Amino acid sequence: MSETRNLVTAGAKPRALRGAKMRLTSPWATVAALVIAVIWTIPTFGILVSSFRPRTEIQTTGWWTAFENWGWTFENYSEALSTATGGLTMAQAFINSFAITLPAAIIPLIVATLAAYGFAWLDFPGKNVLFVCVFALQIVPIQMAFIPLLQLFSQGEIFGFPVIQAFGSAGYAQVWVAHSIFALPLAIFLLHNFIAQIPADVIEAARVDGAGHGQIFFRIVLPLSMPAIASFAIFQFLWVWNDLLVSLIFADGNVAPVTKVLAQMTGQRGEDWHLLTAGAFIAIIVPLVVFLLLQRFFVRGLLAGAAKG
Repeated sequence: MSETRNLVTAGAKPRALRGAKMRLTSPWATVAALVIAVIWTIPTFGILVSSFRPRTEIQTTGWWTAFENWGWTFENYSEALSTATGGLTMAQAFINSFAITLPAAIIPLIVATLAAYGFAWLDFPGKNVLFVCVFALQIVPIQMAFIPLLQLFSQGEIFGFPVIQAFGSAGYAQVWVAHSIFALPLAIFLLHNFIAQIPADVIEAARVDGAGHGQIFFRIVLPLSMPAIASFAIFQFLWVWNDLLVSLIFADGNVAPVTKVLAQMTGQRGEDWHLLTAGAFIAIIVPLVVFLLLQRFFVRGLLAGAAKG
């Protein structure tokens, strides 16, 4: 009887999976997704085609006529890379973008991981209230923080305590701090949800063996949380690389990233807007490579966080 019951149960599982798949999928949904993807891709494809067309043809004819009048050239790309905008070329701005993006992705991850562990596994007065306040910071528009941050960077101190003097000058430090502050609420919230779902038995067993908080964090929590950390690292890297608003406020002079140079590439009267077609694809190379190479880590982290519970 037990063998028969096992056979019936084994046969019921594939049928249940097929039924769930049929309920969750639909041919019409697939068609709609394909149509949306095509509509979304057409403007990007048009910009790509225009980036290889001469300036006169870009300004006089539409990109769809490029297949009739063959005049493909790399002139826009060479001009976009060599033209100095605001004292910087696109190549120099690429270096600035890396110098801004890498620390601005690493700093909030370090702070958020430590804070998430504290909120998840440490008991201290006001923990829940403080966590709610951190969660609520996600709904605060970043524009509201610009004036206080500018005052902080210009004064060089907060509540009478001196801060890093580099904030008062045009440098990378103030951009790192701005991006880190804006990223911390979401990073702490996401990592806390993941770290808090680590089985309590694992943490208790480590404590029984005499492990302190440092050992538990570095030997247990950190390795188990790598999927979530990798997911947010990719997200933060892409967000900082593509950011323009924070760069316009805090990244002045020789530390301007590629997005700011790209925004200034059109000229004072918009006469060089044709360079945007090539400059946009130059700027998108790094985010595209990062996403394609690390996509599996991003999806793995999202699925790992969704599967726990």
